[in-house]
Amino acid sequence: MAGWNFADLWETVAAAVPNRPVQIHGERRVTWGEFDRRADGLAKALLAAGLTHQAKVAAYLYNAPEYLETYFAAFKAGLAPVNTNYRYVADELIYLFDNADAEAVVFHAAFTPTVEQIRARLPQVKLWIAVAQPGWPVPDFAVDYETLAAGGGGGRTTAPWGRSGDDLLILYTGGTTGMPKGVMWRQDDLFNVLGAGGNLLLEIPPLTDMAEAGTRAAASTPVLNIAAAPLMHGTAQFTALMTLTNGGTVAQLPSRRFDAHEFWDEVQRLKAGSAAIVGMAFAQPMLDALDAEPGRWDLSSMIRLGSSGTVWSMENKQGLLRHIPQMGIYDSLGSSEAVGLGASASAAGATAETAKFMLGLNTAVFTEDRRRVEPGSGERGLIAVSGFLPMGYYKDPEKTRRTFWEMEGRRWSVPGDYATVEADGSLKLLGRGSQVINTGGEKVFPEEVEEAIKLHPQVRDAAVVGVPDARFGERICAVVEAAPGETPTLEALSAHVRVHLAGYKIPRELVLSPVHRAANGKLDYKAMRTLALEALGRS
Repeated sequence: MAGWNFADLWETVAAAVPNRPVQIHGERRVTWGEFDRRADGLAKALLAAGLTHQAKVAAYLYNAPEYLETYFAAFKAGLAPVNTNYRYVADELIYLFDNADAEAVVFHAAFTPTVEQIRARLPQVKLWIAVAQPGWPVPDFAVDYETLAAGGGGGRTTAPWGRSGDDLLILYTGGTTGMPKGVMWRQDDLFNVLGAGGNLLLEIPPLTDMAEAGTRAAASTPVLNIAAAPLMHGTAQFTALMTLTNGGTVAQLPSRRFDAHEFWDEVQRLKAGSAAIVGMAFAQPMLDALDAEPGRWDLSSMIRLGSSGTVWSMENKQGLLRHIPQMGIYDSLGSSEAVGLGASASAAGATAETAKFMLGLNTAVFTEDRRRVEPGSGERGLIAVSGFLPMGYYKDPEKTRRTFWEMEGRRWSVPGDYATVEADGSLKLLGRGSQVINTGGEKVFPEEVEEAIKLHPQVRDAAVVGVPDARFGERICAVVEAAPGETPTLEALSAHVRVHLAGYKIPRELVLSPVHRAANGKLDYKAMRTLALEALGRS
């Protein structure tokens, strides 16, 4: 076998449990057999459109069954799926689809107005496939997704070039360069780093061969996991891949925006066993709902709540465990390019400290001159992980060189998180060395927002910093030096930025002040953040 491939795995599982639900979205249920057939139909259409080996297929979709079907179809046809942040505006989408060399885009029809703005500037896209929605029919320039999915009868879809563990999944992440970068994961590496079909916590060994995937799925009691976070993000997407590989069921919330009451309603209705969230942006309203109406929901089925990508407070975990004492909370330290940096586990009566993680099996902390940080030394270093790693960043060899280091005869991913190593071997996370703002799991590069703000006629200069936010971890604060005689407002600047950037990048706080720059023109971000916190009364 030329490495593990998700299409082969999921086809094996589908053959073993064809009538088991694989996806649930509100009242809609899709079985494993339907999932397999529908992905075959979409894969046929992608190949008929002229896509060749490892051509890129962008999923510009809300959470819905079509998301994972699109990925399955791409894997079947030997193509590379690409996630798309559905909050992006036109210019951001053009950058992403162009950078990814996307040749097919699958999109929800509600995005038609934005797609109509950009498609003339993306001549490399051979096929636009629309998922119809109430009030949003399939536009004339696109092909109906449902028609293609219905054409999946008549056997497996496999391209002339076959499938391989070398085939890619590309995960675009907002990184420290200011623009999204595509992390290139070989499917074999991703399968292995996600547990290889096993689960150490549950003492389930990794899969040894493809046939075992079907045998194990048929013999197992399926886990139902709620993808509460968007599948466009690595946290929910990678959790969904693991769930499917183990023959489980992935449920998505009916609404487009997260609603904690709806989440708990679905946990009770579906008897969900696990869920994937992104830190406090989800966990705080979840706790607020439970505190406001204790005992409203039967949550006896919940055994696991997982998160990664952002800080999750100890106090919130303690609160959730008061309401759901049988549940385990698993907080993973990692990123799109570095899975398994560290982990934190909490249970009733034993809640892990905020930002404290145990080192992963292949994790170490190195100084910038590439010396290992010794436990208990108090020395600060960069967290690095080895083992199964991505190939690098798509079309960006320089960023690949900066992030992936050769040390001690091994290749390491060093995404830029600083930490100290405690005497007990645990990590104390300090944060990114860059100025990236992490707001609810979304990474925002300050310079991108600054440039948008400075386009406003009332603005002379601007600095953007992150300030603490109880729910989202950080919120965006703009420190603005107004043009002479002008007094810009937060409302006006936010509306202006929204035209250029996604909604989560707009400022939520405004401080009017001179902007401090060094002699070389660079911003003094530390001084700007201190100034902002003092002005907001949070120093």
